[in-house]
Amino acid sequence: MATDVQIVTRKVVSVNPATGEVLREFESASESKVRAAVSRARVAQPQWNELGVKKRIAILREFQTLLHQKKSDVACLITREAGKPRVEALLTEVLVVLDAARFCIENAYGFLREEQVPHRNLVMKAKAGRILREPYGVIGIISPWNYPFSIPAVEALAALITGNAVVVKPSELTSLVALELEALLHVAGVPKDLFQVVVGDSTTGAALISSQIDKLVFTGSVATGKRVAQVAAARLLPVVLELGGKDPMLVLDDADVDVASSAAVWGAFMNAGQACLSVERCYVDRTLYDGFIEACVAKTKRLRLGNGLDPEIDLGPLIHERQVQIVESHVEDARARGARVLTGGSRLPKVGANFYAPTVLAGVTHEMRIMREETFGPVLPVMSFENDEEAIRLANDSEFGLAASVWTRDKARGEALGRRISAGTVMVNDAISCFGISEAPHGGVKSSGIGRTHGRLGLEEMVRIKYLDSDRLPGLKKVWWYRYGELFTRQMEGFLDLMFARGLSGRLRGALRSAGVLRRKGRL
Repeated sequence: MATDVQIVTRKVVSVNPATGEVLREFESASESKVRAAVSRARVAQPQWNELGVKKRIAILREFQTLLHQKKSDVACLITREAGKPRVEALLTEVLVVLDAARFCIENAYGFLREEQVPHRNLVMKAKAGRILREPYGVIGIISPWNYPFSIPAVEALAALITGNAVVVKPSELTSLVALELEALLHVAGVPKDLFQVVVGDSTTGAALISSQIDKLVFTGSVATGKRVAQVAAARLLPVVLELGGKDPMLVLDDADVDVASSAAVWGAFMNAGQACLSVERCYVDRTLYDGFIEACVAKTKRLRLGNGLDPEIDLGPLIHERQVQIVESHVEDARARGARVLTGGSRLPKVGANFYAPTVLAGVTHEMRIMREETFGPVLPVMSFENDEEAIRLANDSEFGLAASVWTRDKARGEALGRRISAGTVMVNDAISCFGISEAPHGGVKSSGIGRTHGRLGLEEMVRIKYLDSDRLPGLKKVWWYRYGELFTRQMEGFLDLMFARGLSGRLRGALRSAGVLRRKGRL
Protein backbone atom coordinates (compact mmCIF):
# COMPACT_ATOMS: atom_id res chain seq x y z
CA MET A 1 0.00 0.00 0.00
CA ALA A 2 1.40 3.39 -1.00
CA THR A 3 2.02 5.91 1.77
CA ASP A 4 1.98 9.67 1.24
CA VAL A 5 5.09 11.35 2.65
CA GLN A 6 4.64 14.98 3.63
CA ILE A 7 7.77 17.09 3.30
CA VAL A 8 7.73 20.07 5.63
CA THR A 9 9.68 23.07 4.38
CA ARG A 10 10.86 25.38 7.13
CA LYS A 11 10.98 29.07 6.32
CA VAL A 12 12.83 31.98 7.87
CA VAL A 13 11.86 35.55 7.15
CA SER A 14 14.01 38.67 7.20
CA VAL A 15 11.99 41.64 8.49
CA ASN A 16 12.87 45.27 9.04
CA PRO A 17 12.23 45.63 12.80
CA ALA A 18 11.57 49.37 12.49
CA THR A 19 8.88 49.15 9.81
CA GLY A 20 7.72 45.54 9.72
CA GLU A 21 8.62 45.32 6.03
CA VAL A 22 9.38 41.78 4.87
CA LEU A 23 12.79 41.99 3.23
CA ARG A 24 13.13 38.40 2.06
CA GLU A 25 11.97 34.89 2.80
CA PHE A 26 14.34 31.92 2.88
CA GLU A 27 14.04 28.18 3.02
CA SER A 28 15.90 26.78 6.00
CA ALA A 29 18.86 24.64 5.07
CA SER A 30 18.12 21.01 5.88
CA GLU A 31 20.50 18.71 7.72
CA SER A 32 21.58 17.15 4.42
CA LYS A 33 22.33 20.57 2.92
CA VAL A 34 24.38 21.56 5.95
CA ARG A 35 26.38 18.35 5.81
CA ALA A 36 26.95 18.84 2.11
CA ALA A 37 28.21 22.38 2.73
CA VAL A 38 30.64 21.16 5.38
CA SER A 39 31.79 18.38 3.06
CA ARG A 40 32.52 20.87 0.28
CA ALA A 41 34.38 23.09 2.73
CA ARG A 42 36.52 20.17 3.84
CA VAL A 43 37.50 19.37 0.26
CA ALA A 44 38.37 23.03 -0.44
CA GLN A 45 40.37 23.66 2.74
CA PRO A 46 43.69 21.92 1.96
CA GLN A 47 44.22 23.91 -1.23
CA TRP A 48 43.42 27.15 0.63
CA ASN A 49 45.98 26.28 3.28
CA GLU A 50 48.58 25.38 0.64
CA LEU A 51 47.96 28.72 -1.05
CA GLY A 52 50.17 30.22 1.62
CA VAL A 53 49.83 33.15 3.95
CA LYS A 54 51.08 35.72 1.42
CA LYS A 55 48.26 35.01 -1.03
CA ARG A 56 45.67 34.76 1.73
CA ILE A 57 46.76 38.18 2.97
CA ALA A 58 46.33 39.57 -0.56
CA ILE A 59 42.76 38.25 -0.66
CA LEU A 60 41.94 39.76 2.74
CA ARG A 61 43.40 43.06 1.58
CA GLU A 62 41.09 42.93 -1.45
CA PHE A 63 38.15 42.18 0.84
CA GLN A 64 39.09 45.19 2.97
CA THR A 65 39.17 47.40 -0.14
CA LEU A 66 35.78 46.14 -1.35
CA LEU A 67 34.18 46.62 2.05
CA HIS A 68 35.54 50.14 2.30
CA GLN A 69 34.11 50.95 -1.11
CA LYS A 70 30.71 49.52 -0.17
CA LYS A 71 30.70 50.78 3.43
CA SER A 72 27.52 52.86 3.05
CA ASP A 73 25.57 50.12 1.28
CA VAL A 74 26.59 47.54 3.87
CA ALA A 75 25.68 49.88 6.73
CA CYS A 76 22.27 50.53 5.21
CA LEU A 77 21.60 46.80 4.86
CA ILE A 78 22.57 46.25 8.51
CA THR A 79 20.22 49.04 9.55
CA ARG A 80 17.34 47.68 7.49
CA GLU A 81 17.69 44.17 8.86
CA ALA A 82 18.87 44.81 12.46
CA GLY A 83 17.35 48.24 13.12
CA LYS A 84 20.35 50.09 14.57
CA PRO A 85 21.11 53.67 13.41
CA ARG A 86 23.22 53.71 10.26
CA VAL A 87 26.08 55.53 11.99
CA GLU A 88 26.23 52.72 14.55
CA ALA A 89 26.32 50.21 11.71
CA LEU A 90 29.28 52.09 10.28
CA LEU A 91 31.18 52.38 13.57
CA THR A 92 30.38 49.16 15.41
CA GLU A 93 30.17 46.85 12.42
CA VAL A 94 31.90 48.10 9.26
CA LEU A 95 34.77 49.87 11.03
CA VAL A 96 35.33 46.90 13.33
CA VAL A 97 35.58 44.52 10.37
CA LEU A 98 37.86 46.82 8.37
CA ASP A 99 40.20 47.03 11.34
CA ALA A 100 40.00 43.28 11.99
CA ALA A 101 41.13 42.73 8.40
CA ARG A 102 43.98 45.18 9.04
CA PHE A 103 44.99 43.22 12.14
CA CYS A 104 45.02 39.91 10.28
CA ILE A 105 46.97 41.39 7.37
CA GLU A 106 49.61 42.87 9.68
CA ASN A 107 49.98 39.92 12.04
CA ALA A 108 49.46 36.75 10.00
CA TYR A 109 53.12 36.27 9.06
CA GLY A 110 54.43 36.67 12.57
CA PHE A 111 51.70 34.55 14.09
CA LEU A 112 52.07 31.61 11.70
CA ARG A 113 55.88 31.67 11.61
CA GLU A 114 57.49 28.60 13.16
CA GLU A 115 58.46 29.33 16.75
CA GLN A 116 61.81 28.04 17.98
CA VAL A 117 61.68 26.29 21.35
CA PRO A 118 64.80 26.57 23.53
CA HIS A 119 66.03 23.42 25.31
CA ARG A 120 67.47 24.18 28.75
CA ASN A 121 67.51 20.55 29.85
CA LEU A 122 71.12 19.39 29.34
CA VAL A 123 69.92 15.95 28.27
CA MET A 124 68.01 17.52 25.38
CA LYS A 125 70.67 19.90 24.09
CA ALA A 126 71.16 17.83 20.94
CA LYS A 127 67.60 18.54 19.84
CA ALA A 128 65.99 21.38 17.89
CA GLY A 129 62.29 21.99 18.46
CA ARG A 130 59.69 24.22 16.85
CA ILE A 131 56.05 25.02 17.49
CA LEU A 132 53.87 24.89 14.39
CA ARG A 133 50.41 26.43 14.13
CA GLU A 134 48.20 24.52 11.76
CA PRO A 135 44.55 25.11 10.80
CA TYR A 136 41.82 22.99 12.35
CA GLY A 137 40.16 22.40 9.01
CA VAL A 138 36.52 23.50 8.95
CA ILE A 139 35.38 26.11 11.48
CA GLY A 140 31.64 26.36 12.15
CA ILE A 141 30.33 29.74 13.24
CA ILE A 142 26.88 30.34 14.71
CA SER A 143 26.41 34.09 14.95
CA PRO A 144 23.75 36.34 16.54
CA TRP A 145 21.47 39.06 15.19
CA ASN A 146 22.64 42.00 17.30
CA TYR A 147 25.95 42.42 15.44
CA PRO A 148 25.16 40.42 12.32
CA PHE A 149 28.17 41.64 10.33
CA SER A 150 31.03 42.31 12.74
CA ILE A 151 30.74 39.20 14.90
CA PRO A 152 30.80 36.56 12.14
CA ALA A 153 33.23 38.58 10.01
CA VAL A 154 35.85 39.03 12.74
CA GLU A 155 35.70 35.32 13.58
CA ALA A 156 35.72 34.29 9.92
CA LEU A 157 38.70 36.50 9.01
CA ALA A 158 40.75 34.94 11.81
CA ALA A 159 39.79 31.47 10.61
CA LEU A 160 40.50 32.22 6.95
CA ILE A 161 43.87 33.88 7.42
CA THR A 162 45.10 30.87 9.41
CA GLY A 163 44.12 28.47 6.60
CA ASN A 164 40.70 27.19 7.66
CA ALA A 165 37.46 26.81 5.76
CA VAL A 166 34.37 28.40 7.31
CA VAL A 167 30.66 27.58 7.40
CA VAL A 168 28.47 30.25 9.01
CA LYS A 169 24.95 29.79 10.29
CA PRO A 170 23.65 33.33 10.95
CA SER A 171 20.65 34.25 13.05
CA GLU A 172 17.45 33.64 11.12
CA LEU A 173 16.63 37.31 11.75
CA THR A 174 19.65 38.68 9.89
CA SER A 175 20.37 36.33 7.01
CA LEU A 176 20.78 39.09 4.41
CA VAL A 177 23.74 40.65 6.20
CA ALA A 178 25.55 37.30 6.40
CA LEU A 179 24.96 36.70 2.71
CA GLU A 180 26.43 40.13 1.97
CA LEU A 181 29.55 39.14 3.90
CA GLU A 182 29.71 35.94 1.85
CA ALA A 183 29.37 37.86 -1.41
CA LEU A 184 32.16 40.30 -0.49
CA LEU A 185 34.55 37.50 0.45
CA HIS A 186 33.82 35.61 -2.75
CA VAL A 187 34.38 38.67 -4.94
CA ALA A 188 37.65 39.28 -3.08
CA GLY A 189 38.88 35.84 -4.07
CA VAL A 190 37.84 33.45 -1.29
CA PRO A 191 36.71 30.24 -3.03
CA LYS A 192 32.95 29.67 -2.84
CA ASP A 193 33.21 26.29 -1.18
CA LEU A 194 35.71 27.61 1.34
CA PHE A 195 33.36 30.17 2.90
CA GLN A 196 29.67 29.29 2.95
CA VAL A 197 26.58 30.64 4.68
CA VAL A 198 23.80 28.20 5.55
CA VAL A 199 20.58 30.10 6.25
CA GLY A 200 18.05 28.60 8.60
CA ASP A 201 16.50 28.25 12.03
CA SER A 202 17.67 26.45 15.16
CA THR A 203 17.37 23.09 13.42
CA THR A 204 19.90 24.27 10.86
CA GLY A 205 22.21 25.35 13.68
CA ALA A 206 21.86 21.97 15.36
CA ALA A 207 22.76 20.30 12.09
CA LEU A 208 25.94 22.38 11.84
CA ILE A 209 26.97 21.46 15.38
CA SER A 210 26.47 17.75 14.70
CA SER A 211 28.21 17.87 11.32
CA GLN A 212 31.87 17.06 10.76
CA ILE A 213 33.21 20.51 11.57
CA ASP A 214 36.51 20.66 13.44
CA LYS A 215 35.69 23.53 15.79
CA LEU A 216 32.67 25.67 16.64
CA VAL A 217 32.46 29.35 17.53
CA PHE A 218 29.07 30.13 19.06
CA THR A 219 27.64 33.45 20.21
CA GLY A 220 24.27 33.40 21.96
CA SER A 221 22.42 32.88 25.22
CA VAL A 222 23.72 31.00 28.24
CA ALA A 223 20.95 28.38 28.02
CA THR A 224 21.65 27.63 24.37
CA GLY A 225 25.40 27.76 24.92
CA LYS A 226 25.18 25.09 27.61
CA ARG A 227 23.21 22.84 25.26
CA VAL A 228 25.78 23.46 22.53
CA ALA A 229 28.59 22.53 24.93
CA GLN A 230 26.85 19.29 25.88
CA VAL A 231 26.42 18.23 22.26
CA ALA A 232 30.00 19.20 21.44
CA ALA A 233 31.37 17.33 24.44
CA ALA A 234 29.90 14.07 23.17
CA ARG A 235 32.52 14.02 20.40
CA LEU A 236 35.10 16.32 22.01
CA LEU A 237 34.42 19.09 19.51
CA PRO A 238 36.39 22.14 20.65
CA VAL A 239 34.28 25.25 21.10
CA VAL A 240 34.48 28.97 21.75
CA LEU A 241 31.37 30.23 23.55
CA GLU A 242 30.44 33.90 23.98
CA LEU A 243 27.29 33.84 26.08
CA GLY A 244 26.49 37.42 26.94
CA GLY A 245 26.88 39.58 29.99
CA LYS A 246 25.39 41.75 32.69
CA ASP A 247 28.14 44.32 32.61
CA PRO A 248 28.58 46.58 35.65
CA MET A 249 29.61 50.23 35.53
CA LEU A 250 31.23 51.59 38.69
CA VAL A 251 31.15 55.37 39.16
CA LEU A 252 33.55 56.28 41.97
CA ASP A 253 33.31 59.32 44.22
CA ASP A 254 35.91 61.29 42.23
CA ALA A 255 34.37 60.64 38.79
CA ASP A 256 33.34 63.41 36.40
CA VAL A 257 29.54 63.21 36.63
CA ASP A 258 28.92 64.84 33.28
CA VAL A 259 31.26 62.46 31.45
CA ALA A 260 30.18 59.36 33.36
CA SER A 261 26.46 60.04 32.92
CA SER A 262 26.91 60.50 29.17
CA ALA A 263 28.81 57.21 29.09
CA ALA A 264 26.07 55.45 31.04
CA VAL A 265 23.34 56.70 28.70
CA TRP A 266 25.27 55.69 25.59
CA GLY A 267 26.50 52.45 27.14
CA ALA A 268 23.00 51.38 28.16
CA PHE A 269 21.09 52.48 25.06
CA MET A 270 23.48 52.04 22.13
CA ASN A 271 21.92 49.54 19.69
CA ALA A 272 18.82 49.86 21.89
CA GLY A 273 20.73 48.07 24.64
CA GLN A 274 21.09 44.97 22.48
CA ALA A 275 24.79 44.42 23.03
CA CYS A 276 26.52 41.83 25.17
CA LEU A 277 28.81 44.64 26.37
CA SER A 278 25.96 47.03 27.25
CA VAL A 279 25.96 48.75 30.62
CA GLU A 280 23.29 46.65 32.33
CA ARG A 281 24.10 47.49 35.96
CA CYS A 282 25.22 50.92 37.07
CA TYR A 283 26.65 51.46 40.56
CA VAL A 284 27.29 55.02 41.72
CA ASP A 285 28.95 56.29 44.89
CA ARG A 286 26.22 57.65 47.15
CA THR A 287 27.80 61.13 47.22
CA LEU A 288 27.29 61.44 43.43
CA TYR A 289 24.10 59.40 43.13
CA ASP A 290 21.47 62.15 43.01
CA GLY A 291 23.38 64.35 40.58
CA PHE A 292 24.28 61.38 38.40
CA ILE A 293 20.67 60.17 38.20
CA GLU A 294 19.44 63.66 37.38
CA ALA A 295 21.98 63.96 34.54
CA CYS A 296 21.11 60.54 33.13
CA VAL A 297 17.39 61.29 33.10
CA ALA A 298 17.88 64.66 31.41
CA LYS A 299 20.13 63.17 28.71
CA THR A 300 17.86 60.18 28.15
CA LYS A 301 14.86 62.43 27.52
CA ARG A 302 16.77 64.13 24.70
CA LEU A 303 17.28 60.92 22.73
CA ARG A 304 15.48 60.57 19.40
CA LEU A 305 13.87 57.27 18.43
CA GLY A 306 12.86 56.02 15.02
CA ASN A 307 13.98 54.33 11.82
CA GLY A 308 17.76 54.01 11.87
CA LEU A 309 18.01 55.10 8.24
CA ASP A 310 17.14 58.62 9.41
CA PRO A 311 20.52 60.22 10.25
CA GLU A 312 18.95 62.26 13.07
CA ILE A 313 17.90 59.14 14.98
CA ASP A 314 19.76 58.02 18.13
CA LEU A 315 17.89 54.79 18.94
CA GLY A 316 16.30 52.24 16.69
CA PRO A 317 13.89 49.42 17.54
CA LEU A 318 14.34 46.20 19.40
CA ILE A 319 14.80 43.28 17.04
CA HIS A 320 11.39 41.64 17.54
CA GLU A 321 8.34 41.34 19.78
CA ARG A 322 9.88 38.62 21.99
CA GLN A 323 12.72 40.95 22.93
CA VAL A 324 10.27 43.74 23.74
CA GLN A 325 8.43 41.36 26.04
CA ILE A 326 11.64 40.44 27.89
CA VAL A 327 12.50 44.10 28.47
CA GLU A 328 8.94 44.87 29.53
CA SER A 329 8.88 41.97 32.00
CA HIS A 330 12.16 43.03 33.60
CA VAL A 331 10.99 46.61 34.06
CA GLU A 332 7.63 45.55 35.46
CA ASP A 333 9.28 43.12 37.89
CA ALA A 334 11.53 45.94 39.11
CA ARG A 335 8.60 48.33 39.43
CA ALA A 336 6.61 45.75 41.40
CA ARG A 337 9.54 45.27 43.78
CA GLY A 338 9.87 48.98 44.52
CA ALA A 339 12.07 50.42 41.79
CA ARG A 340 11.23 53.92 40.52
CA VAL A 341 10.87 54.53 36.81
CA LEU A 342 12.34 58.01 36.34
CA THR A 343 11.82 58.11 32.59
CA GLY A 344 10.61 55.64 29.97
CA GLY A 345 9.24 52.33 31.17
CA SER A 346 6.77 51.71 28.35
CA ARG A 347 6.36 50.74 24.73
CA LEU A 348 6.16 53.38 22.03
CA PRO A 349 3.50 52.06 19.61
CA LYS A 350 3.24 55.42 17.87
CA VAL A 351 6.86 55.04 16.77
CA GLY A 352 6.59 51.35 15.90
CA ALA A 353 5.69 47.92 17.19
CA ASN A 354 9.22 47.06 18.38
CA PHE A 355 10.09 50.35 20.08
CA TYR A 356 10.55 50.65 23.84
CA ALA A 357 11.29 53.96 25.51
CA PRO A 358 14.83 54.27 26.93
CA THR A 359 14.35 53.77 30.65
CA VAL A 360 16.20 54.90 33.77
CA LEU A 361 15.45 53.04 36.99
CA ALA A 362 16.35 54.08 40.53
CA GLY A 363 15.92 52.19 43.78
CA VAL A 364 16.90 48.86 42.25
CA THR A 365 18.23 45.90 44.24
CA HIS A 366 19.85 42.59 43.42
CA GLU A 367 16.60 40.80 44.21
CA MET A 368 15.19 42.20 40.95
CA ARG A 369 15.53 40.42 37.60
CA ILE A 370 16.76 43.67 36.05
CA MET A 371 19.97 43.33 38.09
CA ARG A 372 20.49 39.60 37.60
CA GLU A 373 19.28 38.51 34.15
CA GLU A 374 20.53 39.80 30.82
CA THR A 375 17.91 42.36 29.73
CA PHE A 376 19.26 43.16 26.27
CA GLY A 377 17.22 46.30 25.98
CA PRO A 378 17.27 50.07 26.57
CA VAL A 379 17.21 50.08 30.38
CA LEU A 380 19.67 51.76 32.75
CA PRO A 381 19.20 50.57 36.36
CA VAL A 382 21.19 52.68 38.83
CA MET A 383 22.09 51.68 42.38
CA SER A 384 24.21 53.48 44.99
CA PHE A 385 27.11 52.11 47.02
CA GLU A 386 28.88 53.28 50.17
CA ASN A 387 32.53 52.54 49.42
CA ASP A 388 34.87 50.83 46.98
CA GLU A 389 34.64 47.49 48.76
CA GLU A 390 30.87 47.41 48.38
CA ALA A 391 31.19 48.43 44.74
CA ILE A 392 33.45 45.46 44.02
CA ARG A 393 31.15 43.11 45.88
CA LEU A 394 28.14 44.28 43.89
CA ALA A 395 30.00 44.12 40.58
CA ASN A 396 31.06 40.53 41.24
CA ASP A 397 27.62 39.46 42.47
CA SER A 398 26.58 38.05 39.11
CA GLU A 399 26.70 34.79 37.19
CA PHE A 400 28.13 36.77 34.26
CA GLY A 401 31.64 38.09 33.76
CA LEU A 402 32.05 39.52 30.29
CA ALA A 403 33.15 43.13 30.82
CA ALA A 404 32.97 46.01 33.28
CA SER A 405 33.95 49.65 33.53
CA VAL A 406 35.32 51.86 36.30
CA TRP A 407 34.95 55.66 36.24
CA THR A 408 37.38 57.80 38.20
CA ARG A 409 39.85 60.65 37.82
CA ASP A 410 42.51 58.44 39.44
CA LYS A 411 43.88 55.99 36.87
CA ALA A 412 45.83 53.94 39.44
CA ARG A 413 42.77 53.60 41.65
CA GLY A 414 40.61 52.58 38.69
CA GLU A 415 43.08 49.96 37.52
CA ALA A 416 43.51 48.59 41.03
CA LEU A 417 39.76 48.07 41.33
CA GLY A 418 39.61 46.71 37.78
CA ARG A 419 42.00 43.92 38.74
CA ARG A 420 39.50 42.81 41.39
CA ILE A 421 36.47 42.60 39.10
CA SER A 422 35.63 39.16 37.71
CA ALA A 423 35.38 39.89 34.01
CA GLY A 424 37.12 39.16 30.74
CA THR A 425 37.64 42.88 30.12
CA VAL A 426 37.64 45.91 32.41
CA MET A 427 37.85 49.41 30.96
CA VAL A 428 38.75 52.48 33.01
CA ASN A 429 36.82 55.57 31.88
CA ASP A 430 35.26 53.94 28.83
CA ALA A 431 32.83 51.14 28.03
CA ILE A 432 31.97 48.83 25.12
CA SER A 433 34.67 50.19 22.81
CA CYS A 434 36.98 47.28 23.72
CA PHE A 435 35.11 45.33 21.03
CA GLY A 436 36.60 47.68 18.45
CA ILE A 437 40.19 47.13 19.56
CA SER A 438 41.35 44.43 17.18
CA GLU A 439 44.42 43.63 19.27
CA ALA A 440 42.37 43.07 22.44
CA PRO A 441 40.86 39.63 23.19
CA HIS A 442 37.09 39.45 23.56
CA GLY A 443 35.46 36.94 25.90
CA GLY A 444 34.39 36.39 29.45
CA VAL A 445 34.46 34.27 32.58
CA LYS A 446 31.79 32.44 34.55
CA SER A 447 28.57 32.09 32.54
CA SER A 448 29.77 34.58 29.94
CA GLY A 449 31.54 31.76 28.15
CA ILE A 450 34.86 30.15 27.35
CA GLY A 451 37.59 30.99 24.87
CA ARG A 452 38.39 34.26 23.14
CA THR A 453 37.86 35.97 19.82
CA HIS A 454 39.78 39.01 18.47
CA GLY A 455 43.49 39.66 18.74
CA ARG A 456 46.28 37.12 18.95
CA LEU A 457 44.28 34.95 21.34
CA GLY A 458 41.47 34.91 18.77
CA LEU A 459 43.95 33.69 16.16
CA GLU A 460 45.19 31.04 18.60
CA GLU A 461 41.64 29.67 18.78
CA MET A 462 41.78 28.94 15.04
CA VAL A 463 44.88 26.74 15.02
CA ARG A 464 46.09 23.43 16.37
CA ILE A 465 49.47 23.46 18.06
CA LYS A 466 52.06 20.97 16.87
CA TYR A 467 55.51 20.52 18.37
CA LEU A 468 58.11 19.33 15.82
CA ASP A 469 61.47 18.11 17.10
CA SER A 470 64.60 17.00 15.24
CA ASP A 471 67.67 15.36 16.78
CA ARG A 472 70.99 16.84 15.69
CA LEU A 473 72.83 13.56 16.32
CA PRO A 474 70.68 11.00 14.49
CA GLY A 475 73.43 8.36 14.38
CA LEU A 476 73.98 8.29 18.14
CA LYS A 477 72.07 5.97 20.44
CA LYS A 478 70.47 7.92 23.23
CA VAL A 479 71.90 7.70 26.72
CA TRP A 480 68.56 6.87 28.31
CA TRP A 481 67.77 3.89 26.08
CA TYR A 482 67.90 0.28 27.28
CA ARG A 483 69.60 -1.35 28.97
CA TYR A 484 69.60 -0.02 32.51
CA GLY A 485 71.51 -1.36 35.52
CA GLU A 486 72.94 -0.24 38.86
CA LEU A 487 75.76 1.81 37.36
CA PHE A 488 73.38 3.71 35.09
CA THR A 489 71.08 4.44 38.01
CA ARG A 490 73.99 5.97 40.03
CA GLN A 491 75.08 7.97 37.00
CA MET A 492 71.59 9.39 36.57
CA GLU A 493 71.38 10.31 40.25
CA GLY A 494 74.64 12.13 39.80
CA PHE A 495 73.36 13.83 36.65
CA LEU A 496 70.33 15.14 38.57
CA ASP A 497 72.68 16.49 41.23
CA LEU A 498 74.76 18.16 38.49
CA MET A 499 71.69 19.96 37.22
CA PHE A 500 69.71 20.73 40.35
CA ALA A 501 71.81 20.43 43.52
CA ARG A 502 72.12 23.63 45.55
CA GLY A 503 75.68 24.83 45.82
CA LEU A 504 78.73 24.37 43.63
CA SER A 505 80.15 21.46 45.61
CA GLY A 506 76.98 19.40 45.20
CA ARG A 507 76.97 19.99 41.48
CA LEU A 508 80.65 19.06 41.14
CA ARG A 509 80.05 15.78 43.00
CA GLY A 510 77.14 15.13 40.67
CA ALA A 511 79.36 15.72 37.65
CA LEU A 512 81.87 13.17 38.91
CA ARG A 513 79.15 10.56 39.61
CA SER A 514 77.63 10.97 36.14
CA ALA A 515 80.97 10.84 34.33
CA GLY A 516 81.22 8.09 31.77
CA VAL A 517 77.52 7.87 31.03
CA LEU A 518 78.05 8.76 27.36
CA ARG A 519 80.43 5.82 27.03
CA ARG A 520 78.00 3.44 28.70
CA LYS A 521 78.33 0.00 27.15
CA GLY A 522 75.65 -2.57 26.63
CA ARG A 523 72.99 -0.29 25.18
CA LEU A 524 70.54 -2.13 22.96
